Amino acid sequence: MVKPKSIYSCTECGASAPKWQGQCPGCAQWNTLVEAVADIATPASKRFGANFAPLAASSKPQDLAAIRPRDEPRLATGVEEFDRVLGGGLVAGGVVLIGGDPGIGKSTLLLQALARLAEAGQPVLYVSGEESGEQIALRANRLQLPAAGMRLLAEINLEKIIAALQDEKPLVAVIDSIQTLWSDALQSAPGSVAQVRECAAQLTRFAKQTGVCIILVGHVTKEGALAGPRVLEHIVDTVLYFEGDTHSSFRLVRAVKNRFGAVNELGVFAMTDKGLKGVSNPSALFLSQHAQDVAGSCVLVTQEGTRPLLVEIQALVDSAMGGNPRRLTVGLDPQRLAMLLAVLHRHAGVMCGDQDVFVNAVGGVRIQEPAADLAVLLAIVSSLRNQPLPGKWVAFGEIGLAGEIRPAPRGQERLKEAAKLGFTHALIPKANAPRQPIKGMTVIALERVEQAIEQMRNG
Repeated sequence: MVKPKSIYSCTECGASAPKWQGQCPGCAQWNTLVEAVADIATPASKRFGANFAPLAASSKPQDLAAIRPRDEPRLATGVEEFDRVLGGGLVAGGVVLIGGDPGIGKSTLLLQALARLAEAGQPVLYVSGEESGEQIALRANRLQLPAAGMRLLAEINLEKIIAALQDEKPLVAVIDSIQTLWSDALQSAPGSVAQVRECAAQLTRFAKQTGVCIILVGHVTKEGALAGPRVLEHIVDTVLYFEGDTHSSFRLVRAVKNRFGAVNELGVFAMTDKGLKGVSNPSALFLSQHAQDVAGSCVLVTQEGTRPLLVEIQALVDSAMGGNPRRLTVGLDPQRLAMLLAVLHRHAGVMCGDQDVFVNAVGGVRIQEPAADLAVLLAIVSSLRNQPLPGKWVAFGEIGLAGEIRPAPRGQERLKEAAKLGFTHALIPKANAPRQPIKGMTVIALERVEQAIEQMRNG
């Protein structure tokens, strides 16, 4: 018997090598090559039928000016926060990949969305590779979802799933999850790099040819990234991440890639006994209710996609007990914290070299934009001096290495959101100063870090 040939595939980019090596030859990442059985490709026409042809089989160069794009209407799922993250709803022929920690609510959210669509008379199909039909029926009953009109298939074979999609002709199909699928054409086990890449590519090709919107559920690694080859995220049209602590009742869904909408859009949900419920005013979740002003707290106006959010930034500065002071952040970039402490010392004369510094974004939200710099810096100085900021003050702005305060995008929208929630003073970059006064809001425009510290001292 001929021994099957082994190859080594990269879990990040999908590149292959004939033998193991420490560094991937494709993406230069270390320790990402895993052993797999070399697969012999089978023509797609033999697996899926003669009508299943590659997308580019008869493509020819065209004049871009002669192409008339179609205005595809979006299909609203009925879950408002989910539609917001998607950019307004699902798109025909689009492929959405959603990932998150186990038990965070991926299957629950998608089951709710399909139930709403089925209730509206849209043909839908839920393909489960991890749970039986009885388990899904129990969940639907527990969530009190209308099950009429929703079609269910418990299957992990790719060829049988595509055959079912061709027969059922659904408008939206959910594959839960992509790591459980396997194709007859490949010899490797389900969940391997080759299987995940091949199954995702075939499902994407089917979606583009037929106009079926396919939603793929993906597993995540212990670092929180989507499991499988990195090419999986390049194949699909939209990538969504579930965020939040499984021990908390709040969940965040963030779009990190969207060909049909804005990236970094954020949807906020509350987990209840009836499933996930959208939160219409998420700023209230990220603001702590203090009986009086406390030191080390500053409210940030951040921008998540098209939505301005108010998030409380808390800092604790304490004397270091050991010889090496600690720098710890939750929800913020720790490297950026080190840079801000250096700028604070160099340009404002405030030294934290012998202090432990802890910074936290309240509510479990992750702040990725640099406009949080000014709020973080003010919270640190407030804790160091034990001097509370007034409770109705907000701040935003990027800090440069030269000590300048750089502007943030969509400054007007941030200020209007803060004024709507009752905040009266805003410390902002001078370039973001509004031309017209905002009712009920006193804007303090700043150019330098020293000015921000001085303004804080004067109150």
